[in-house]
Amino acid sequence: MVIAIDGPAGAGKSSVAKAVANALGYTYLDSGAMYRCVALAALERELPPAVVAPSVAISLGERVLLDGRDVSDAIRDPAVSQAASRAAADPAVREAMVAQQRRLLATGAGWVAEGRDIGTVVAPDAALKVFLTASPQERARRRAAELGADPRTVLAEQAIRDQRDAERTHSPLAPAADAVLLDTTGLTLAEVVARVVALASAAR
Repeated sequence: MVIAIDGPAGAGKSSVAKAVANALGYTYLDSGAMYRCVALAALERELPPAVVAPSVAISLGERVLLDGRDVSDAIRDPAVSQAASRAAADPAVREAMVAQQRRLLATGAGWVAEGRDIGTVVAPDAALKVFLTASPQERARRRAAELGADPRTVLAEQAIRDQRDAERTHSPLAPAADAVLLDTTGLTLAEVVARVVALASAAR
């Protein structure tokens, strides 16, 4: 069974997906980390992301490995985050990452995959699709707390990223037609996870 969890930055995708995967005994697929790895590799090698994407070896688990190196912390750098958003808008990069993601999800194991186009592009046949969102202010507050940054700065950067994600030609950020929309504003992580687990039980 594949559970697809999509939504904008700061909506709680990563935290929710990890917790749901743990609750169900499924494997967690962090698609965002894959794009961040491409962005990091491109920055370090001073090459276009489209050139780097087909050749990088990415391993997902408790830690994120890029070509065998632990980059779990490095890919969360704000500069890498911005570069990842730009890289994700490149059709060649998306093609390479989507192919990797589909290979993983096709193994037949239980997966909780999160990103911005899992339910629409990567796994349109997922048994359950959830689109998480929250108010812009709430999302910025969460991201600022996570990064130790100024909420106003994060809110401004978030607006630019949201626009880029929504307007890109290939795989724009949007809920799948059959996705369950879940606004996480004012909800605790436990409350959101409980709702998703209940939806997964009903979808089995």
